[in-house]
Amino acid sequence: MTVRNIASICNMGTNASALEKDIGPEQFPINEHYFGLVNFGNTCYCNSVLQALYFCRPFRENVLAYKAQQKKKENLLTCLADLFHSITTQKKKVGVIPPKKFISRLRKENDLFDNYMQQDAHEFLNYLLNTVADILQEEKKLNTVADILQEEKKLNTVADILQEEKQNGRLKNNGTAVTTETEPENKTTEPTWVHDIFQGTLTNETRCLNCETVSSKDEDFLDLSVDVEQNTSITHCLRDFSNTETLCSEYKYYCEICCSKQEAQKRMRVKKLPMILALHLKRFKYMEQLHRYTKLSYRVVFPLELRLFNTSGDAVNLDRMYDLVAVVVHCGSGPNRGHYITIVKSHGFWLLFDDDIVEKIDSQAIEEFYGLTSDISKNSESGYILFYQSRE
Repeated sequence: MTVRNIASICNMGTNASALEKDIGPEQFPINEHYFGLVNFGNTCYCNSVLQALYFCRPFRENVLAYKAQQKKKENLLTCLADLFHSITTQKKKVGVIPPKKFISRLRKENDLFDNYMQQDAHEFLNYLLNTVADILQEEKKLNTVADILQEEKKLNTVADILQEEKQNGRLKNNGTAVTTETEPENKTTEPTWVHDIFQGTLTNETRCLNCETVSSKDEDFLDLSVDVEQNTSITHCLRDFSNTETLCSEYKYYCEICCSKQEAQKRMRVKKLPMILALHLKRFKYMEQLHRYTKLSYRVVFPLELRLFNTSGDAVNLDRMYDLVAVVVHCGSGPNRGHYITIVKSHGFWLLFDDDIVEKIDSQAIEEFYGLTSDISKNSESGYILFYQSRE
């Protein structure tokens, strides 16, 4: 165990009592727990995302429901469920938990995370959500196969009985036929609760400027990555994401109606709004003159409430309102150095999770994580992944 981990445990009582005092006994939410996570050597990228997901209530509830099911073979989801269950069943209201089992499983399953180097929080979020979805889909397939085999077993039993009856002369040759072979239907992969929570749909619209024909192609997403600009807002970033682009010269669009390349206009719209909208701010950019990635510490304001305006005409719930529930913050000047922390909203107040440290903060303090108005490469604490939850 590292010196930092030992210090974390030694300071746990002090930090915990301070947090309980800041919240107040009367204001402390019933059946809620605020636990920091021990850092096992540059695992802040993991801790920050886990805290954000824990306070996305629909995600937490489904993970805990998974834990309540019959015992399963260990995988990343079972380890995540064990961690969430451990937090929710603690006798104390606040404290620190070592996510050792989850980290060990993560490093075992993916070589990218099997080291003590700083990793990208967005890459980890993407990997985790897709892995959990894959596990759930695979279990659905296995359950379907098991049901089919069970049904075949029943049918074979009936067939054996009928065959015996026929041999004994108690069943005529024109008796009812029994089919013992069943074929599973070739269905597309069913969505999981991960998709129910995070999946939205983009529609890529292209309009031929010659014949005015509009073609569209849908694409599902679990999070949206948007470019950032200096002194803007997340609303501006989303509008820029859906700006109309003209395709001309060597980039002309091949129109199926015109049977030739034509100038066209292209834009991306949101067709299906997710329950929880995860927005990734693309703060790391490769600089040719430096031959490396550097951080764009641009000031990008993210509101506590958000409504999307870049939706398609056939989108459902166009006026859906979102509330900010969590922000993964990158602290530092580059992708391979620095630190990750998380701020979350819980029962009306805001908390900051910095590995094993948990503190209550004012909502005004969120402005400190918008970014800087000056040099793009300076150290900064800036919002990196935003989680907005729908009110519906």
